[in-house]
Amino acid sequence: MKNQLSFHAIVKYVVLSVLLGGSEVIAQSFNIIPEPVEIEQGSGFYTLDKSTKIMVTSEQDEVMNIAAYLADKIRPATGFDLSIAHSDKGGIQLKLNTKFNAKIGKEGYNLEVTQKNVLVKANTPNGLFYGVQTLLQLLPPEIESKSTKSVNWQLPVVNIVDYPRFEWRGIMLDVSRHFFSKDYIKKYLDQIARYKYNIFHWHLTDDQGWRIEIKSYPKLTEIGSWRVPRTGTFGQHSEPKPNEAPTYGGFYTQDDIREIIAYAKELYIEILPEIDVPGHSMAAIAAYPELSVTKNPNAEVNPGTNFSKWFGPSDFEMFIDNSLNPTDEKVYEFLDSVFSEVADLFPFEYIHMGGDECYKGFWEKDSDVQTFMKKKNIHSVEGLQGYFNNRVAKIVYKNKKKLIGWDEILEEDLSQDAAIMNWRSWHNAGIKAAEQKHFVVMSPSPFYYLDLRQGDRSVEVPVYRDSRIKKVYDYNILPEGIDSTYVLGGQGNLWTEQIPTEPQVEYMSYPRAFAISESLWSPNQKKNWDNFIGKIENHFKRLDHSQVNYATSMYDPIIEVIKNKNGLLEVELSTEVKGLTIYYTLDNAIPNQYHPKYNEPIVLSEDVDMLRLVTYRNNKPIGKLITISSEELAKRVK
Repeated sequence: MKNQLSFHAIVKYVVLSVLLGGSEVIAQSFNIIPEPVEIEQGSGFYTLDKSTKIMVTSEQDEVMNIAAYLADKIRPATGFDLSIAHSDKGGIQLKLNTKFNAKIGKEGYNLEVTQKNVLVKANTPNGLFYGVQTLLQLLPPEIESKSTKSVNWQLPVVNIVDYPRFEWRGIMLDVSRHFFSKDYIKKYLDQIARYKYNIFHWHLTDDQGWRIEIKSYPKLTEIGSWRVPRTGTFGQHSEPKPNEAPTYGGFYTQDDIREIIAYAKELYIEILPEIDVPGHSMAAIAAYPELSVTKNPNAEVNPGTNFSKWFGPSDFEMFIDNSLNPTDEKVYEFLDSVFSEVADLFPFEYIHMGGDECYKGFWEKDSDVQTFMKKKNIHSVEGLQGYFNNRVAKIVYKNKKKLIGWDEILEEDLSQDAAIMNWRSWHNAGIKAAEQKHFVVMSPSPFYYLDLRQGDRSVEVPVYRDSRIKKVYDYNILPEGIDSTYVLGGQGNLWTEQIPTEPQVEYMSYPRAFAISESLWSPNQKKNWDNFIGKIENHFKRLDHSQVNYATSMYDPIIEVIKNKNGLLEVELSTEVKGLTIYYTLDNAIPNQYHPKYNEPIVLSEDVDMLRLVTYRNNKPIGKLITISSEELAKRVK
């Protein structure tokens, strides 16, 4: 009976309640991320063993590949080498519907587990693949291990009907600020596929590196993909020294890219390439200085120095020219070659042109640019970028692709067929784009910016603001007033200025990518924060077994500071996760369960120079040790 709890579900509810410190939760017996549309629970289990077979009723290559994928995922942890057979009886059956099921659509699936067999049905191979992801999540977390484990490999009896809320479910990875190897890109694709993401937005070019081989312009990778090595805080790195070798970087050959595209295809992920122009082009200009207005022959790939000053979200000054010259026909010849080669490589229907944060100060100062604007009857430098955008759009359309860009491209007349990614102003650009009948992907800062802090600033990377997981989870990408007809879906963006290593990519991605996944796939009314915490903790175990890093910042306290009526600092603490106890000290000691427990706002006397905090659950530490000076707390006063 639907939603009726079995004995096993009740036991699991009790266990989960204990784990969460007695906090109120809605009973759940599964840990599926993203949450399925419908779950009907039965009783008992289907047991997987070495004699289990994967049954297919279609000899279609894609179905056979999915069966092989499932066998490959099961083999390392179980030791079972499951064979694949053509049959519709017993075992784990992968079946394409002979009649289209309109309810589940292109990417949906039905998953039926009985005590005798498992059946995954879908209209398309895409749906079968997502059904297999859910099947794997129903197995114990040890299924993700790379070595054999002694575990009862059981699937609970269940009937699931599932399909996505949005067709565009994306993650963007910036490989310009820091280069990540071909093998790591594959690993990252494999991870996001488990959470039913179907778009990988590949940010391939920026000021700090050009990462894609363009055969017609070889200096883009010979020069533009390398910079001098620097370690520390991005934006504060030292300038290149005279004759210092640019040894840090790398690029993907066109063969590398074809290999990654083929790998992504097996995971039902489309790859969206981004060539960020006209701004963010310092790497290209270092290779070909004549592409800019200033034509500086000493232009270099930027290693992360302070080369701009910001006055507001869209108000800034660049100290170095990093924009292409929108008035030079040679620039459009360059872009024609670049986008043509990109279009030949990438089968996805869209190409991303960037278009964001373009500094126009050097355009304003250039007499040739001003003469061009008068000749073309262009009245502002914003209009000049609009001219540039539409020239790029024509190149993209000539190559039989669609154009998408960051929401700045919406500010001037934009080709009607172009789509935008809403990243600024939460969702205002998305509403405006939909009103103008442009398709839109919602990826608003701060909610879906995975590079932002996910815990207290004292223990996270130094960036300009935070985006804690509950904020990410609670965000509804369909704000009031938007025409959902034009919303393709949403996307998490991972900019890597402060993310130089693979473990840090993972730390910043998870668990917030779980939250975005659930918002993009699951019905909004199915989301439940307390249940979601329990699922995250199960998936932490899975990530441990698969040797993938993640953040536990959700256990760290939220710290707010005011000055009370006596002029003293007063600290109020709260937690995102229920059932946590906060212990603190004001005497520089390391806090534990024997120190004061937080029950009410903490008033710091004038002599206190250090606040230290730690969270516990069930008498065991679970959060990071946080240490903040009184001077730092004073800076946080609201």
